[in-house]
Amino acid sequence: MRQTEIQAYGATAIGLHWIIALSIFAAFGLGLYMTGIPGFTPTKLKLYSWHKWLGVTVFALAVLRVLWRATHPAPPPVAGMPAWQAAAAHAAHWLLYALILVVPATGYLYSLAAGVPVVYLGLWPLPQLIEPNDAWKETLKFTHVWLNYLMAALVAVHAAAALKHQWIDRDGTLARMLPFLHRPG
Repeated sequence: MRQTEIQAYGATAIGLHWIIALSIFAAFGLGLYMTGIPGFTPTKLKLYSWHKWLGVTVFALAVLRVLWRATHPAPPPVAGMPAWQAAAAHAAHWLLYALILVVPATGYLYSLAAGVPVVYLGLWPLPQLIEPNDAWKETLKFTHVWLNYLMAALVAVHAAAALKHQWIDRDGTLARMLPFLHRPG
């Protein structure tokens, strides 16, 4: 099928989009909550583990999503969309792909720099790619936190644009990622 004939995302792209999105929301919320817990408690340790497991899961799913996208083109912009909006959407999507890979990677490296190994689901130790290092720890922590805020801002803009297309432009853009929606009137 030629790209110009594709009108909606396929089930795999939609599924990966929403699983990754929900996992990111959970990891972000958990990250905000756990860092606000004072001291070092068993609960805080458990939440950090869950946060890391979500991060590893997001990273793995993001790799699948990027590979899928590389072999399955996105549908073209809806007819009548201004060129600047199509270009902005394209750039935002690729920046989101980069962030869903880089944010978990910086978290993973931050954990290693802090001397805390990552053991996925408490069963599989992940490779120790770097040695503990206090200088790297601080840099990676800062990077991880601020890239998370950048991703949150970009996700908010992405969601606002999708809602604008659904309720103001009424062009069916959102229905391509939420197939149960119908194109408004």
